[in-house]
Amino acid sequence: MHRPEGPPQAASANAGRPFGAAKAEKHRGIAVIGFGYWGKNLIRNFHGLGVLRSICDADPGRGSVVREKYPDVAFLSDLEAVLEDDSTSAVAIATPAVTHFEVARKAIEAGKDVFVEKPLAINVHEGRQLTALAAEHRKILMVGHILRYHPAVIELGRLISDGDLGRIQYLYSNRLNMGKIRTEENILWSFAPHDISVMLALLNESPCTVSCQGGSYLSESVADVTVSQFLFSSGVRAHIFVSWLHPSKEQRLVVVGSEKMAVFDDTAADKLVIYPHKVEWKNRIPTAVKAEGEAVQLDAVEPLRAECMHFLECVASRKQPRTDGHEGLRVLEVLDACQQSLQDNGAAKQPGIAQPAEQPPYFAHPTSVVDDGSEIGQGTKIWHFSHVLPGSKIGENCKIGQNVVIGPDVTLGKGCKIQNNVSVYPGVTLEDHVFCGPSMVFTNVMNPRSEIVRMHEVRPTLVRRGATIGANATIVCGITIGEYAFIGAGAVVTKNVPPYAIVYGNPAAQRGWMCACAAEKLDFDGSNAAACGTCERKYVLSDGSISPESKEASQ
Repeated sequence: MHRPEGPPQAASANAGRPFGAAKAEKHRGIAVIGFGYWGKNLIRNFHGLGVLRSICDADPGRGSVVREKYPDVAFLSDLEAVLEDDSTSAVAIATPAVTHFEVARKAIEAGKDVFVEKPLAINVHEGRQLTALAAEHRKILMVGHILRYHPAVIELGRLISDGDLGRIQYLYSNRLNMGKIRTEENILWSFAPHDISVMLALLNESPCTVSCQGGSYLSESVADVTVSQFLFSSGVRAHIFVSWLHPSKEQRLVVVGSEKMAVFDDTAADKLVIYPHKVEWKNRIPTAVKAEGEAVQLDAVEPLRAECMHFLECVASRKQPRTDGHEGLRVLEVLDACQQSLQDNGAAKQPGIAQPAEQPPYFAHPTSVVDDGSEIGQGTKIWHFSHVLPGSKIGENCKIGQNVVIGPDVTLGKGCKIQNNVSVYPGVTLEDHVFCGPSMVFTNVMNPRSEIVRMHEVRPTLVRRGATIGANATIVCGITIGEYAFIGAGAVVTKNVPPYAIVYGNPAAQRGWMCACAAEKLDFDGSNAAACGTCERKYVLSDGSISPESKEASQ
């Protein structure tokens, strides 16, 4: 059988060797951002190619592991430090999908070439922004669709292009496993991008319509199983079945042609097998004529190593990657259409034109729900599986995390940050720049009973400007939390909190005073005046409460 094209040029010859002194000098060095499950694989390959300069992860505790395994590589916990390093010309991003847009945007604007793991972003709008930004700054933008660098997929593409399989009639793929189950993204966004990318490349076209159905069995509104169906303008049909609730691992793509059939099975010893099956018509009845499958001999190239080398080649030569931003955007358009169909009970959708012409001034993830009758300020971001109910008003530039419920009839000021798993119930009002830590709790009725309706007894809770409420804290209703107060993690707050006060414990008690910048406690040391050693704001203590020396100090 024919051998595949070189995944990048001379990939198998260079596998395991440094990338080359001249080219390494030209692109200087690579930083890998993210030391998680997949980031470790990128680190292994870029280090093996002799181009890894630094590893960045928000968890500083991982630094000891990096220094032990890669003593010649710098470890940084600050993204800005990576982006300010002139000796790093490119970054590889392996952080959670919801962060891809922000990290890639900052890297491109800092003058770095970017390799970002799939998906390019978590919505089409952000994907378009990144693609345009890379073009504007003349930077390489490559998406980690690893199967496009698999020798079996490359050879399969050649067979289809050369007509060896005849006219392509149907494709289907199964990507099934009982492995890592996620709650921040559903199975469609987690598993399907790889297969969508391969199908678009093999057929050299995007589907004209898609439909998707699925089921949520472990977490409400997070699909664990989906089946997506595609119709292409050429008449080819396809489907993708993905699940992380399957008893065994299966990664199989089947291509049915008029002359032959091909099976790409990434879990089998023979990755690509061609079946010269035929259908013969006898007495006007179709009859299957089966034949033995023939395994295709492939180069022994690790797809991820080939992918990393291709990125380095593109950085050095300035050519567009095989899986550039435009390819990543096409996959996003199909994913987005599938997601819309999933939410619309399988109704057919058209990729690329499903979004309204006029984008709202805020961002809401496709899995979130923003009810009619709510008002969302410009620049606000609402993430996965969150719900804003009618009558709620959210100010500008707020960040609403995952699995958050707001409303009905709740008001949030501008610049608020609501972390994951928080419910802001009726009766609660947040002024500007309030921080609510993960899984903290607001209450609104003092003596609730399931069998007795007491919503007419809601007691209002007011959180003043700039206050911070720590993770897992509970705020008993009917109180006011003063401006720039600081509530410790796990505190149970049962009474009013003065401005700038630090409270923690159960029940929460005041333990001191906090500056508006929250960099350090204020030490009055027996006097009625104190200053922050970090921001130099000055405060006055009078009658058991403090206030800034001037109003501007707290702004």
